[in-house]
Amino acid sequence: MTNLNTIKKIALKNKAVKKAYDEMALEFSIIDQIIKKRIKKGMSQKDLALKMGTKQPSIARFESGYYNPTISFLKKVSKALDSKLEIKI
Repeated sequence: MTNLNTIKKIALKNKAVKKAYDEMALEFSIIDQIIKKRIKKGMSQKDLALKMGTKQPSIARFESGYYNPTISFLKKVSKALDSKLEIKI
């Protein structure tokens, strides 16, 4: 059975795919960190949404990469996950 990492490795051999992936690296990193933190805290998407005062579909859209979050959204996420939001340049 082929897993996601194998598919990703094969896809990233394509220069166009690699370029697009690299351009989205920051977004993927933010999403990955939030999903890992949510799971570590034993929270479902619905739990996180309730704590943020929003609905589960907005969390699903964010986690799937279909929603480009605002700073306000990220602040709500970090507060709901009892985490500190840091943005560095």
